Amino acid sequence: MTFSIVRRMPCWIPCTVLLLASAASGQTIDGEKPPFTDYCERLEHEIQGRKHGFLAGNRTYYVGGFHASWDPVEDETLGLTHPFHHDLRSRGVGLVESALEGGEHTGTGNDDRGWEFYKDTRVLYGSVVVDGKTYTNPVPKSMRWRPDRLVCEYELDGLSIREEKFIAESDAAASRITASRPVTLLFTGHSFHSRHSVTSTAALEYESATNALVVTEGGTVRARPDPGGAERIGPSVYSGMTTALSASRDFAKSHAMERREDGVWHYALSVPCDAEGTVVSWAMHDDRAAAVRAAREVVRDHEALSSAKAAAMNRLLNEEVPWFRCPDERVVDVYYYLWSLYLMYMIEVGQGWEQEPHTQTAVNNFLGIHRYDAAFQIKVGAWTTNKRRFGYGNVLTWKHLTEEGRYRELPDGQRLLSDTKGVAWHSGVYGPEASEHVLGAWQLYEHTGDVAFLADCYEGHFAELFWERIPDVAMNEFEVAETLERMARLTGHEADVEHWQGLVRRDPAHVRAMFEQRWGMNGVADYFAAPEDAPLTTNGFWAMRSPWFPREYARPMVEAWALDRERGFLGAFFPLAMARRSMERFDTEVDQSFGYTPDTAYFTLDGMFRQRLAETAAALTLDHVLHYNHHPEWRIPVAPEAYRRDGTPFGDQYSNFNAGKLLLILEGLAGLEVSIPKDRLTVRPALPAAWEWMELRLPIAGEWTRIRISPEEVEVTGCPLELER
Repeated sequence: MTFSIVRRMPCWIPCTVLLLASAASGQTIDGEKPPFTDYCERLEHEIQGRKHGFLAGNRTYYVGGFHASWDPVEDETLGLTHPFHHDLRSRGVGLVESALEGGEHTGTGNDDRGWEFYKDTRVLYGSVVVDGKTYTNPVPKSMRWRPDRLVCEYELDGLSIREEKFIAESDAAASRITASRPVTLLFTGHSFHSRHSVTSTAALEYESATNALVVTEGGTVRARPDPGGAERIGPSVYSGMTTALSASRDFAKSHAMERREDGVWHYALSVPCDAEGTVVSWAMHDDRAAAVRAAREVVRDHEALSSAKAAAMNRLLNEEVPWFRCPDERVVDVYYYLWSLYLMYMIEVGQGWEQEPHTQTAVNNFLGIHRYDAAFQIKVGAWTTNKRRFGYGNVLTWKHLTEEGRYRELPDGQRLLSDTKGVAWHSGVYGPEASEHVLGAWQLYEHTGDVAFLADCYEGHFAELFWERIPDVAMNEFEVAETLERMARLTGHEADVEHWQGLVRRDPAHVRAMFEQRWGMNGVADYFAAPEDAPLTTNGFWAMRSPWFPREYARPMVEAWALDRERGFLGAFFPLAMARRSMERFDTEVDQSFGYTPDTAYFTLDGMFRQRLAETAAALTLDHVLHYNHHPEWRIPVAPEAYRRDGTPFGDQYSNFNAGKLLLILEGLAGLEVSIPKDRLTVRPALPAAWEWMELRLPIAGEWTRIRISPEEVEVTGCPLELER
């Protein structure tokens, strides 16, 4: 691929800004609210043989088939193959208590081995019996993904079968199946048992009054609750829970149950199916009656509940996220696809250390929010309409660890939080990125003016976690210290202001010296903070996000390393996770697997936008989004956890690790900044050379604002804030 940066009229808008009538008055212009779009329909795309199925409720998830790092291992089939309950009571398959002492005690439920347990479940695997012939677990001819459902179609020797799977608001999963002529559907499955299971104490019965198979789950598993610690045996994650399976057709006389030597219950049931359709369902709950009720309700009311799920997802994508359009429909599709994942991963548990709703990262790679990923997911939440519901928790869920003293304290005073957490556990894998949460919390305040939220973040959390030392992440300690000082003043902690002023030295000469010392270090010319005996990664670019980064360093570093194919970071698309000059020396399996990653792209390109390298940043962002998040052959949006060096996708298939791309569009290409306290909207767009326009509409202070950007002007209407020109 030939790559070049097209030079043209200035992209970073010194162009005319038009503030049209009624904007200054703060009165809503009805026409600025975007018209309704059926995004579930727009985002529908073919995934059979490409991706496994994925659906989400609140505490229920569905994986259709199994793809190991994008390599198909098991195809989806009729029924409900891998629905599973996940409320963050465990990181994986076990509920074993930590053996560590003090703040590094990981609680109960950490399990760093069994987190992909869904692939061992076998719930309702369907086969078709017609004219005496059995089609065992048929493979879909087509499987289409939408944010609200999966639609599968099967062709079996002239027999057509259509299936729609969804997760209802109650967290029950259902599949409605129709056949072009009468057939019998045969479903098989078993009680919960994973490759890490030791014993099974499950019980199973058929409940005639509700036409339901009811499993009381139980057993023990092998788990590793402490990183590097010994494997231990303890209760299964589902011990004591109830699984309920039901159907719209009676199977009182057509079911079978067998308990095998390992204690696992296996079951089978058969039901007729025709053009009228048959519904099968699954639900799981701590309360038996609740599980059975949910399984029955989704069967009885499947049409209304399926429509309600589509309406709910469409409402979120129409009203909770900024409306975005540009000439390239691929970018628009990627934008709404990534928002879909962010919203689908939202979870609200309301127990233990899981009191606040928050997003998560990956369905088959440690469900939960991650300390590192939250650095950008918090900021994404700031752009939602209901920030209390879809943004605040990304910050505040971490406060529980701080209040409980569950962190690692280093000799220099740094207090590091775990990588991820749940109801009563944390991972015991520590890092410094929580300092970035301070900047995300401040952005949420800028978008709301909510001092009470800021106080909740500061008191008992930020003020305690960073009191002795602020962990430095890509030279952010100066900005974090300044932000903590502002928080203290705003929240009535004036006595803390002097402490933050003294904790990190911020006089201009010292700050400048800290950057100068790292420029060109270890003999790497035109690069910032190059390591001495480690691979050259994009981290040097991340420092450009700091307001104190010397502007004169930015362009030489970008030209020498971002745009260089021989030794730099310009690969098939930008950025490579490791510079080419390091690739021969650092060539492990992990290095090969993580050739391109979405987080490195966000932090790198964000720094370029902040240094106002508009044309370059816009071109590289468009190059990245179109290559990373839109498959060139399938022509559908994708969200891989990573790409291998050879350009093939790797890791999780529906990764919210990609959320930072939303910020690259909103804050980078559109150049938006919102400050309710300052009564200010700033628009400094970086319009890609390939685009003649882009348009956004977003609710600001409860009113819809329209922003249309062209090479010549920015047109803003319906804005209740002052516009920074």
